[in-house]
Amino acid sequence: MERSFSFSADGASAIVTGAASGLGQATALKLHQAGYRVTAVDLDAEALRAALPHEGIETAACDVADPETAERLFADHAARWGSPRVLVNCAGIAAPGATLRPDGPMPLDEFRKVLEVNLIGSFNFIRLAARQMQEAEPDADGERGVIVNTSSVAAFDGMVGQAAYSASKGGVAAMTLPLARELGKYGIRVMAIAPGVFSTPMVHGMPDRSRDVVTALRPPFPDRLGTPAEFAGLVMAIIENHLLNGEVIRLDGGIRLPPR
Repeated sequence: MERSFSFSADGASAIVTGAASGLGQATALKLHQAGYRVTAVDLDAEALRAALPHEGIETAACDVADPETAERLFADHAARWGSPRVLVNCAGIAAPGATLRPDGPMPLDEFRKVLEVNLIGSFNFIRLAARQMQEAEPDADGERGVIVNTSSVAAFDGMVGQAAYSASKGGVAAMTLPLARELGKYGIRVMAIAPGVFSTPMVHGMPDRSRDVVTALRPPFPDRLGTPAEFAGLVMAIIENHLLNGEVIRLDGGIRLPPR
């Protein structure tokens, strides 16, 4: 028997991080178009407001790794729209850099910062979303919420200079299954998407050499960079298919990153 996903129809809400540009912006817009009331989150409040000037999208400036600010954000979201049915974590930084450099080893704070934003920031929002989702009314399938995190193909075949980034995105991939197993009893699904090389401000904002190397890579097919709209489309497919859970989906056209 087919089951329908009813959250959009009942005026459900969603939270999207990294929403001022790229994958997060496209996802926030896609959810808004589907009928969700969205809290769009990013560090830059002005960029958020410029990127998402739509009724039904509230913008909130937040360091995703800051527990107190995030707790206030979730409290505000719940007061305005009730428990979120969907969380999509897109906030992330790349910060490529060699471990060994002419002037010495990579400063530990550089490595720590990437993990702080990409991995700890994701978990910070997961724990708070799950807390609210568990109290939501279940749909006909017993589902209360869906969490979609952003990993990367670099988690599996990272290039030279991506130790910090690969470690952070590998952590996102690795926690997908244990979170799905833990939160399943509350009717909460957890998935991750591992994008390949996408045309986003984060990619185009890399240092020149790193950007040129990454953007020159092409998958077997299609022979181009991915688009944020394709990422957002996969998010919606995950939301709509109740059987997708505990998995990391590579969205990469079949690309495999070379060592350099």
